[in-house]
Amino acid sequence: MAWKQKFSGGLLAGIGFMLSPLSWWNDLVVNLPLALAFAWVASFFYKPAFETCVIIGYWLTNILGLVLMQKGAQKMLSNEQRNYSRRDLLRDFAISLLYTGLILLLLKFGVLKPIENYFKR
Repeated sequence: MAWKQKFSGGLLAGIGFMLSPLSWWNDLVVNLPLALAFAWVASFFYKPAFETCVIIGYWLTNILGLVLMQKGAQKMLSNEQRNYSRRDLLRDFAISLLYTGLILLLLKFGVLKPIENYFKR
């Protein structure tokens, strides 16, 4: 039974790491495409929501990644269940805010834009 707990904890931690802001490459390869897809879908229904939805989608992927990574590591390394505290959430939120500044710069300089704007001449 212990190997199942370690395996599932490792899997959760791995998925969390892929979504978290803790590696330099995952934002470009994982989080940003997920955030853009979220924003493209939202802007299909309400065009002015694009920039806001990129930020919201990005925050959600980062915070989810940090939560999954912490929960996975706890499950993998200990037998006791620890609740995700308000302090843990605030720390994860602060890290996401730092990375959000970079995303805002990319939006303001026109690197990130609605999908139809990439194909206009």
